[in-house]
Amino acid sequence: MLAQALPELEVRLSPDIGDPADVRFLAAWTLPAGLIETLPNLEVLFSIGAGVDQLDLGQIPANVTVVRLIEPNLAAAMAEYAAMTVLALHRDLYAYADQQRNELWQQLPQVPAAARRVGIAGLGQMGKAALAALAPFGFALSGWSRSPREVAGVTCFHGADGLRAFAAQTDILVSLLPLTPETRGFLGTDLFAQMPAGAAIVSAGRGLHLDAPALIAALDSGRLSRAILDVTPVEPLPAGDPLWRHPRVVITPHVAAATDSEGSGKAVIANLRRHLAGEPMIGIVERDRGY
Repeated sequence: MLAQALPELEVRLSPDIGDPADVRFLAAWTLPAGLIETLPNLEVLFSIGAGVDQLDLGQIPANVTVVRLIEPNLAAAMAEYAAMTVLALHRDLYAYADQQRNELWQQLPQVPAAARRVGIAGLGQMGKAALAALAPFGFALSGWSRSPREVAGVTCFHGADGLRAFAAQTDILVSLLPLTPETRGFLGTDLFAQMPAGAAIVSAGRGLHLDAPALIAALDSGRLSRAILDVTPVEPLPAGDPLWRHPRVVITPHVAAATDSEGSGKAVIANLRRHLAGEPMIGIVERDRGY
């Protein structure tokens, strides 16, 4: 795909990269140990998956621009997953599944969508796509991010002080944050204690956002009613892990938004064209933020 779209560039596939001094652009998910030091003329490193937390940014020379993947199909898939899980929680689908296993016919109280407060943590491309997918149902939508954001029809919070206010008014929280040192363990005791009793969470960002023992304690105590996890601290989730069989945990195997090879290739090509034309690329990583 790259060779056809950009015939002026010679495309080489690792490990047959020829003279390392010829390499100006590199597209990769992870970097083999020592590779980056052998590329003296590298200009841009493209991550071909969502996020860049798999890369050690400290080992990448400061003169190399790191670009994360901004790909419409990823955002669309994540929006589907967010809508699916939020609606399932809102309409008590998992509670009814529990009742079915126990042969129990019992109607649960219905809450109007306008009275259900849904919050998205992370207001990047995927967070905004999730909010757009949820908006037609009439939920009371809010969002939280590290720095100020504005999204039409959404009550936005930011920073540490804003996080407390955001959590306190969120009945269903969907975490789509990037993974940084600040967001490790984000889904933990402090956050759960600030949420309304009986709230639910959907974790679809990064597994290391989750403090698993804290989640189990919050579910067992009734502080949280249910958790849907698409990502876990260790993947695959090991056999025998308490999360597998917890009655209030639903697990999907990191399938919320799978990277599409064709879409990823098109995104890299579009950014390469921008760079070669002297235009700013989309998705440039801010090193101090980690995303």
